[in-house]
Amino acid sequence: MTTGSRFRPGRSTVGRRGFLRIGGGVAALAALPPALTACSDSGGGSGKLRVVGVADQQKPVEELVGLYRRSHPDDTFATSFAPTDQVQTVVRTQLAGGNAPDVHVLYPGSGSAMSMVELAKAGLLADLSDQPWTKEVPANFHPAYRHEGKTYLYSAGSSAIGAIYNKKAFAEAGVEPPRTWSELLDVCARLKAKGIVPIALGAQTPWVTQLITYALVPNAVYAKNPGFDAEMASGKAHFRGSGWADAMGKYQELQRRGFFNENPNGTTYEQQTSMVAGGKAAMAVQVSAVLANFRQATRTPEDLGMFPFPGGDDPAKLWIPAGIVVGLGVSARSRKSAGAKAFIEFLGKQENVDRWAQSVAAIPFKRDASTKIDPVLSGFLPIIDDNRAVPFMDQSWPNAEVQPAHFAAVQNLLAGKTDVDGALGQMDEAYGKKS
Repeated sequence: MTTGSRFRPGRSTVGRRGFLRIGGGVAALAALPPALTACSDSGGGSGKLRVVGVADQQKPVEELVGLYRRSHPDDTFATSFAPTDQVQTVVRTQLAGGNAPDVHVLYPGSGSAMSMVELAKAGLLADLSDQPWTKEVPANFHPAYRHEGKTYLYSAGSSAIGAIYNKKAFAEAGVEPPRTWSELLDVCARLKAKGIVPIALGAQTPWVTQLITYALVPNAVYAKNPGFDAEMASGKAHFRGSGWADAMGKYQELQRRGFFNENPNGTTYEQQTSMVAGGKAAMAVQVSAVLANFRQATRTPEDLGMFPFPGGDDPAKLWIPAGIVVGLGVSARSRKSAGAKAFIEFLGKQENVDRWAQSVAAIPFKRDASTKIDPVLSGFLPIIDDNRAVPFMDQSWPNAEVQPAHFAAVQNLLAGKTDVDGALGQMDEAYGKKS
């Protein structure tokens, strides 16, 4: 979700993780815009360059399409946008069927069926390596953008996971953003005493389930063992018996103390957003890339802030999750490949990277003194620049099975159908499956 330099412990701030990924169902097809479900030959029949993105991309994509057409007035576009779970299901099917859009949503790294690595291995993506902007991607970001030395993903930069909060709700309870886990529990208790839901959780929307875990795991796992991913890959470590148990235990503690809204598994992302925007809830653990949606949902966007979600009790040693935001790729079977690549090359110009990053509260993969970053991220930058940011956990997972197992495990944990050990066992089982 989706991170200026989005992640990686001890390695570099951003590096290898994908944004929010969701496993969609076939039923999602019916809910998609006609432009997404229609069978097309990548726009060949209409003469338009077809672009499909997730809903959170709509503002930057449409703005940049407009700018592109100023210098390319003869080029026309057909753009469509849909929620993450829906777009993943449909576009992946279209890619396999040979009728995909020319330019489409693409997730960094690996770990989902619509991730860069999975699609590159399947030969479904066009190589973008000859474009100038690809030379500017920092080496620690390469695993998010590249597979076997070739660049397939365009992404403006990285996004951080933290707590989006309502300043008025905090003021009503007389609290400030907490800097430690103990302070967080105290702040939540005081908010609850004022009749304000401390943390809105929309776990009915699968990808939302992962965010609190991701916020807590950096302190619980990577701060102590930066090589954890390699140990998992070699079979020397597992989710069970690791710091993941501490992170999941804290997740469960927040629920046990009554710090979530009632029935999180029956609450959607949209409802979560509305609760915080309207002040019914004080905060939501979210990725900075969706901050624009929270701002659009309130009449007073200046009342919304964001702070690093504290998973430990030493502010000077706080680790956070940050990762490359969801981006775009070009279909290897596009009949308008030249036009699609020209558009991506345009997006790669520094001023356009900055425009996209600003639109989704992300940190550009390349920044200098003139780079403007959303002020809400000011508290994240020192942590990122101190190399205490790690990629979203799923980016290094070996297959597309672990993430949905994580979603289900959290939902089962919230529903009281399993305990922490059982939830992590579900994830270990999925991790062991061959990709």
